[in-house]
Amino acid sequence: MITEEILAKYDMTIGIECHVQLATNTKLFSGADNDARDKAPNSVVSPIDYGLPGMLPVLNRKAVDLAIKAGKALNSQIARVSRFDRKHYFYPDLPKGYQTTQMYQPIIEAGVVHAPLDDGSVVDVRVHHAHLEEDAGKLTHFGDSSLVDLNRAGTPLIEIVSEPDIHSPAAAKAYATELYRLMTYAGVTHGDLYHGNMRFDVNISIAPKGATELGKRAEVKNLNSFKSVERAAEYEFRRQVELIENDGRVVQETRGWDDAKQKTTSQRSKEDAQDYRYMPDADIPPIVLTDEEITRIQADMPRLPGEWRQLLGQLGLDFLQIETLLDAENEYRGRVNILQMIESVIEDPKKAKFVAIWNVNNFVPMLRSDETLAASRIDFLAIELAIYDLIAADKISSTNAKTLFRELITQTSLPDVEQYATDKGYIQMSDASAVVAIVDQVLADPRSAVAIQELKNGNDKVIGYLIGQVMKSSSGQANPALAQKIIRERILN
Repeated sequence: MITEEILAKYDMTIGIECHVQLATNTKLFSGADNDARDKAPNSVVSPIDYGLPGMLPVLNRKAVDLAIKAGKALNSQIARVSRFDRKHYFYPDLPKGYQTTQMYQPIIEAGVVHAPLDDGSVVDVRVHHAHLEEDAGKLTHFGDSSLVDLNRAGTPLIEIVSEPDIHSPAAAKAYATELYRLMTYAGVTHGDLYHGNMRFDVNISIAPKGATELGKRAEVKNLNSFKSVERAAEYEFRRQVELIENDGRVVQETRGWDDAKQKTTSQRSKEDAQDYRYMPDADIPPIVLTDEEITRIQADMPRLPGEWRQLLGQLGLDFLQIETLLDAENEYRGRVNILQMIESVIEDPKKAKFVAIWNVNNFVPMLRSDETLAASRIDFLAIELAIYDLIAADKISSTNAKTLFRELITQTSLPDVEQYATDKGYIQMSDASAVVAIVDQVLADPRSAVAIQELKNGNDKVIGYLIGQVMKSSSGQANPALAQKIIRERILN
């Protein structure tokens, strides 16, 4: 039995390799379609992808541009000269017998990712490098036989290799999450985790606390969710500690994650670099970039998560509100521009803060409860700004504003918002004489006597009951602030 006390004797060290499929139209070295989703097996493959004799690769320039953008997102320098190498190994999904990659001169140099944890603190994870390479095909296993699908073969990737700076499952999850945000916000990848647009290989080792050398590492391959990264790290830490505590030893190997069983299983021994017999690829010229090229390409980038955090923080949003917006932007990317709505009114900080907080508290929860809303063509921002004006003019309560918004976002066209609210009875009754009459009616009701006496005795909380009765009697149309003012005047003056 491995107790928490035993686990506390060891340190966990994690490094993560992340494969990011680039959002190009065609593959890295051929003109074949790069979108294999819902395509028949082996239907988007060219002779180059098959590795047929005499076929020469031609580098996809768009993949290079996206790698340059990824470098900025990773706070990395871009190599002015980078080269491709051949990584030799035999596997049925690799027809050429080698993978084209960048072993010795990668395009993206050292960088750092600032990954926020759930408590608002930040873990800094250094990036050793990131390199361009082609993806292999896919094997599907059925009992004793396997089927090969080469649709994915030749798909352009960058592999981002972190330093072993991660020391907890929570930090591993945070790093994977932030890496996903960086790559999607930069437009480097579509970010479809279900279809493997980003896959994480988690390298884990343990060592006694205070040890100067790292232990043998196991690599858990092809994780495609942030939660699986966290859970695989948790499981593997306990597994390795249990081995050591029982006089066993950790072997360097590749392991797979079984999500159903929530455990890792051994797949094969882990190769070292010399096992792949790397050699320069003589068919592909080096990538030579100028400072002007790099500057031009990186200038054409949207705001990255760190920039959004700074901007939204200046509006007065807290950590959880900001992270909710950042996640929602990715969740509804291409359908609803959550952050663009805020940026459109950023020159008016009060209005921008209203839109941001409205999205957090109302719009995003509504989208998540009804996916059909994301397909609506109505102008969501125009509705929010109209509601902002009504609230600022003290014409509508927060409760009625939410009801009004929920109704308007399901319309096929945008009506005159104030007229619609008036016709629906959502506009507040701000005529003092009318509110006075309702307050007097509520105070005269015998059921209010106890609350009235409590208020006179200094129990301020009971005023909520009296305001509630006023709102009920006015069918929600009385201005609650005005009602509270009149109640206090009537009882306490």
